[in-house]
Amino acid sequence: MKRFRLAALLAAATIALLPPTASADVTYPDPLPLTGQQIIHDPTVTHLRNGRYVAYSTGGVIGARLSTDLHHWDDAGNAFITPPAWWYDYNSTADPWAPDLSYRDGRYWLYYAVSSWGTNHSAIGVATSKTGMPGTWTDQGPAFTSRTTDAWNAIDPAVIRADGKLWMAFGSYWTGIRMVELDPSTGKALPEATVHHLATRPDAPYAVEGPYIVKHGRYYYLFASYDACCAGVNSTYKIRVGRSTTVTGPYADSTGKPLLEGGGDLFLAGHGRYIGTGGESVFHDRGQDWLAYHYYDADDSGTPKLGLNTLNWNANGWPSLR
Repeated sequence: MKRFRLAALLAAATIALLPPTASADVTYPDPLPLTGQQIIHDPTVTHLRNGRYVAYSTGGVIGARLSTDLHHWDDAGNAFITPPAWWYDYNSTADPWAPDLSYRDGRYWLYYAVSSWGTNHSAIGVATSKTGMPGTWTDQGPAFTSRTTDAWNAIDPAVIRADGKLWMAFGSYWTGIRMVELDPSTGKALPEATVHHLATRPDAPYAVEGPYIVKHGRYYYLFASYDACCAGVNSTYKIRVGRSTTVTGPYADSTGKPLLEGGGDLFLAGHGRYIGTGGESVFHDRGQDWLAYHYYDADDSGTPKLGLNTLNWNANGWPSLR
C-alpha cells in the first residue's frame, strides 16, 4: 500500500534512531476483535444516518469499508468512482490518503491529501455528499495547499468546529502540526488564513504527523502520530496527546511540556502483534467515544489493519483506552 509522505522515505534511515516501540512497564489494551475486511490505513470512521458505519482510508481512490455493528466489515470499493483531474497536479498516479470524515449543515464532508514522495508540494481536497456513502461524493477541489517554499506540509487533514468557527489541523514532518481556519460555507481555507503552529519536535526530520483534535470538557485534545510509519513490522508509529484550553493552542502534555517543544504523553504504542499504532481519528457513537487507527499485524506479515478501542476520560480529564 502506497503512502506518499516523507515518513515512508525516511523510515529505513530513522528506525535505528527512534525510541522503542513501547515501554516495558506500560500495558496497552488490544483492539476490538474484528471480522471481514480488516485491511486499512489511516482510518476515519463515522456512524452514518442510514444506520451503517463507514470507514474511509488510504488506498485506492480513498478506500471504503462498511459495517452494521463495528465488528464485521465489508469491502465497499472507493469513495470516488474516478479521480478528479486536479489530483494529477500533485501526484502522477492520483493516489490520495489520510481522509477525514465529518457531518455538518446537512452534508457529509470528506477531506483528504494528495501529494508525492518526499515533497511538500501538496494539497488537501474536500468533497461533499448527502449520504456519506461510497460513490456519492462530489469533489469540491483543493481546500488548502502547500508549496516547496513553505515550512509545512498540507496533508493529513482533521476538521473541528470550535467557538463558532471551523478549523482544520494538518501536517506531516516539515516542522510538524499546523492549523488554519476554514470558510464554513465552502469548507476551504479562508483567504490569507493564519497558519497556526501546534506541535513539533526539536530535531529534523520532525517526525510528527496525522493530527486529530477532539473537545472534552474545557479542553481540546490533540492526538498525533509520532515516528515512522509504513514499514510493516519495522514501523515505530505511536500516538501521543496533549491538550489546550483553546483550539489553536498552546498544547501541553500532563507534565506541562509544550507540544511545540517535543512534549506529548505517550497514549498508544505497539504491543504484541499490534505494531506501529497510528493514523488515528476519534468518533462519537451512542454516548461513547472511540479511537480508530491502523496497526501492522505481526502475525500476518505486517499487513496494516483496523484498530478500534473505546476512548474514555479519567477523573483528571486525560483520555484512556479500553
